[in-house]
Amino acid sequence: MVTDHQVRRLMSLVKTESTLAIAAAKAGMDEKTARKYRRFGKLPNECRLEHTWRTRPNPFDAVWDEIAARMKANPGLEAKTLFEDLQRRFPGEFQDGQLRTLQRRIKHWRATEGPDKEIFFAQVHKPGEQGASDFTHMTSLAITLAGQPFEHMLYHFVLTYSNWETGSICFSECFESLSEGLQNALWELGGVPKQHRTDCLSAAVKLENPEEFTRRYESLLAHYSVRGIHGQPSHGNENGDVEQRHRRFKEALDQALLLRGSRDFENRRAYQTFLTALFAQLNAGRKVRLQQEIATLGKLPLGRLETARKLDVSVSAYSTIRVRNNTYSVPARLIGETVEARLGSETVEVWYGQRHIDTMPRLRGEGRHCIRYRHVIDWLVRKPGAFANYRFREDLFPTSRFRMAYDQMSAHCASKASRSYLAVLHLAARESEVGVDDALRHLLDHEEPITLEAVKALVCSAGQIAPVTAICVAAVDLAAYDTLLSTVGETEAAR
Repeated sequence: MVTDHQVRRLMSLVKTESTLAIAAAKAGMDEKTARKYRRFGKLPNECRLEHTWRTRPNPFDAVWDEIAARMKANPGLEAKTLFEDLQRRFPGEFQDGQLRTLQRRIKHWRATEGPDKEIFFAQVHKPGEQGASDFTHMTSLAITLAGQPFEHMLYHFVLTYSNWETGSICFSECFESLSEGLQNALWELGGVPKQHRTDCLSAAVKLENPEEFTRRYESLLAHYSVRGIHGQPSHGNENGDVEQRHRRFKEALDQALLLRGSRDFENRRAYQTFLTALFAQLNAGRKVRLQQEIATLGKLPLGRLETARKLDVSVSAYSTIRVRNNTYSVPARLIGETVEARLGSETVEVWYGQRHIDTMPRLRGEGRHCIRYRHVIDWLVRKPGAFANYRFREDLFPTSRFRMAYDQMSAHCASKASRSYLAVLHLAARESEVGVDDALRHLLDHEEPITLEAVKALVCSAGQIAPVTAICVAAVDLAAYDTLLSTVGETEAAR
């Protein structure tokens, strides 16, 4: 087949060669063919007829009017769904290999007769005008801390003009995470844009009263003199700058983890340091546009706005408080009192009479509980019968060894197991949880019975317990090699 390149070369050679035959030979074609293209004055591609006819009948002609009507009524219908429906209604008439034919025809119909598609309009961004933020889940990256899966989210903040970005680790889309993440970003940036764009924040609003959320969010924006803008529900494209950066940042993080050779970090601080370095690397190429933004940013206030939400809660007779549908234990001396719970993004602080009582990790979700055995152990020792069916009993096993110790006690004497275990737990509260845990490890490793006296003796003489890292390797008896060699020699001599 003659190509366009050959014909172009022919037209050039005709002007320099003495005969058409020589020009055709140099262009790599027959003289008759060369004469044809010289007469046409067109390239092969321009002479080719457009293929507009079918080589075989369309198997969907008989049902096409019905298919088109259904797509007009429900534009979201997929070709595969319609094809499977045809196979059910007309058994044996349509084969699996014809699905692609239907997909091509429906694609053509959508482009020529189907409904209009949504148009996205590119926006002009101005320096210092707008910052956008959103939460994104990081589970797909399979990050682990000390070998344990680290399920978390990232609060992601982006300046829409320069694409400068930063982020904070968080665990839920609550207002406290939003407030802390936004304030971290603004203080790291050193200024405030005129607008802050988010999505509709439906997940954050669900966690508290909508009016309360609106009041707190407006107070946050007013503190930094920034105007809030939000998109419509289910219209993520309206916050497209940060949505796009979500994908780009995760791709960059994934590549950085591949270069690192491991997705496991020693602790959360090491992981945060890694993220900070990655943000700095990504922002390095945005310095010129960032400087243009910084020159137009508003000033920061004198200080940060307190993130924690203060709630007055009553201490029940169970020595517990309820905060956001989760249960936390407090010291028993507070039973019947009203305490102040300061709900942060990751912690719950308990205050009474302007005095800080305790700090506990904030529970995620609802219907969960955090019972600290030190808060209830004194009364459980007095009421050991309550332990067996205690609603929050699983929280009273600080480590797996405490649970194993209780199981061993139950196996030996079920009737006294609760009293014996609580005595050991009480010892851990009064002396040292680590010391008791080491003592239990020693007794379990040596298969010795676990009693309060045995545990107390080991705790008092902690030096007798070998540390976990101590590894004993028996000395090698070299005389065994002499015996082996002599035996081999005798066997060879006998042969």
